[in-house]
Amino acid sequence: MATPKGGYTPSLEKFLDGLKSRAVESSVELLISLLKRREIKGSEACATVTAHILLQVVARDKWDNVDQLLGRIQLIGRKLVAAQPHELVVGNIVRRVLGLIRDEASEDRNDTTTDSPRPASPPPPAAAAAAAPGHANSPAKPVRPSILPLLGSLARTQSMFNLLSDPNVFPSMASNASTPGQVSGASTPILNPQVTNVTSLRSEVIDGIQEIMDEIRMVDEQVQTYAEIFIHPGDYILVYQPSKTVQKFLTRAAAKRKFTVFLVVDPSSAANSDGQYASLQKSMASNGSSVITVLNAGLMAYMSRVDKVILGARVITAQGGVIVDSGAATIARAARERRRSVIVLGGVYKLSPENRLISESQVEWGDPSKYVNFADGSMVSNVKVKNAVCEFLSAEYIDTYITNLGAHAQDNLHTIIGDHYKEEDIDFDLYGRAQR
Repeated sequence: MATPKGGYTPSLEKFLDGLKSRAVESSVELLISLLKRREIKGSEACATVTAHILLQVVARDKWDNVDQLLGRIQLIGRKLVAAQPHELVVGNIVRRVLGLIRDEASEDRNDTTTDSPRPASPPPPAAAAAAAPGHANSPAKPVRPSILPLLGSLARTQSMFNLLSDPNVFPSMASNASTPGQVSGASTPILNPQVTNVTSLRSEVIDGIQEIMDEIRMVDEQVQTYAEIFIHPGDYILVYQPSKTVQKFLTRAAAKRKFTVFLVVDPSSAANSDGQYASLQKSMASNGSSVITVLNAGLMAYMSRVDKVILGARVITAQGGVIVDSGAATIARAARERRRSVIVLGGVYKLSPENRLISESQVEWGDPSKYVNFADGSMVSNVKVKNAVCEFLSAEYIDTYITNLGAHAQDNLHTIIGDHYKEEDIDFDLYGRAQR
């Protein structure tokens, strides 16, 4: 396995910068290692790096047909998911690329069927020229109707005579007999559709993956356009450890109206919250809105004043449940008791088509040292302390989902999944044992 040079652990940016200089298999193994060690983590980072590595597989690996490419993507997808099963967005991107390949391959087959000449008809001059050795690798193009029938009979006869007598237009059988895939036994030039289709399919799939990467990059800008619809002047908005998406959502709303934000943070990270959310506090204050920092132990005292709760999603499941930062589920349950709206923000790439039950199995456990001092020997020896990094929030506590495609109710999530994933890829078991 490739090891990082210089004795440092590569970040996401450094990993992406070195993709083109490493072999594809080395990049895959390095990414697996980084995911296992959580050197690359977070929904956006994992989705981005998965799209980049699959792009390299499509562009640089050798494959001769669609089945080989699908098998290669499935194998690498299983390895990446096995490396970090808590990051469901990895499986989401793998499934979307599989669906993209199926779509493009289907279009290519339809184009080939439509554009291929009938075997019983003699080839027009343009098709014969395309079949010459110098054009063997050129994509087959639809042949426009000939203008010769519009000419007089004498001109048509002379033109056809000149074409048939020109050796540069129709090379002799002897010169082409040894060229594979060019001339059949009936002297009819035949293109090699498989080579043409692979080249075309590779280009189309690369373009499609780049569109997925653009979508991931533009999610925050697209989600924040709905801020003015859901945040009204004078609102009291409660957020919990807001993600970058939530912060941009609040900043966009503050540019047009004044409201108050209750920023709830975990007591263990309260010392770092000022620097972590400094840009949010500055932008809110510059527009006349205020930010009040609240420790989560005392948030119940503020819940009666809250109008809406806005949470950032790590993953949105097909049933409407959401993977959120640990502690957010308690806030959502409190909001439901007070009949306050709970809004979840997340890009479509976070919407997982997983049909398996996702609940406690997706809870990620972190370092408990920030809650327990390891100098306390009796506590460490006799008490098992678990620190949840994330938790599952059931759909019953969520009112609205806002993605880069707009606002949705729970019932609409299946429609979005159907638009972005193929049925065969939804049923594909990414959690099966990856072959090494």
